[in-house]
Amino acid sequence: MSLAGKHAIVTGGSRGIGLAVAQRLAQEGARVSIVSRSTPQRVTLSPSTSLRTGSVEGSFHATADVCNESEIRAAFQACRDANGPIDILVNNAGIVESSTLGRTSLEMWDRIIATNLTGTFLCTREVFAEMTAAKWGRIVNVASTAGLVGAPYISAYCASKHGVVGFTRAVAAEAAGTGVTVNAVCPGYTETDILRNAVANITAKTGRDEEETRRLLAASNPQGRIATVEEVAEAVLILVNGSQTGEAMIVPIGEALY
Repeated sequence: MSLAGKHAIVTGGSRGIGLAVAQRLAQEGARVSIVSRSTPQRVTLSPSTSLRTGSVEGSFHATADVCNESEIRAAFQACRDANGPIDILVNNAGIVESSTLGRTSLEMWDRIIATNLTGTFLCTREVFAEMTAAKWGRIVNVASTAGLVGAPYISAYCASKHGVVGFTRAVAAEAAGTGVTVNAVCPGYTETDILRNAVANITAKTGRDEEETRRLLAASNPQGRIATVEEVAEAVLILVNGSQTGEAMIVPIGEALY
């Protein structure tokens, strides 16, 4: 399916997975709007453009915190004013923090749930009515393998991403028959700033060297290696182009958790 002329919003699209998704959608002809707290740098888009750095030439950027209802409403309206009705939404904005359960403060819990889960809800609700009225729309939520299984020291993150998967399935059921699909992608550890920060944190606390730490994290992924942002972007594109709904797609595609 051609995405030429389709308007796609990507939250958290200034770097990492979000930036890769924004660039991939633009390569397919979509008009891209990025909603994030930081401003992405611009680069010229071409088929050979790296999906790891820079931004999308010609994209529109609106600044907003996905936890803030009024900011999201204003930002999404600004995106409509720039690029027209919203056809595609990729809820990518998210954070991760680690701690033992006993040391997980209420503030940390609320912060992670608000960004990862409530932010996904607010952004989805903002586009749902116009997509169903248009009888076509694609919503893809970036969850995690931590939204499908448990993992130690990230109870708040696991809870938030399990919530994203459940929310995805519930909205997919509500949208059945409307022409709107709602799916999730579930990458494991992916080559992003979040991974690099995790590696630095673990090496500082455990004394392991970086190579050993990365090997341990890779082993915890279902595919036994660190995923790339390109692989996540391709998974998003498959769900945007397809008609499946209510799926939680593990990345890389075809891998199983067990």
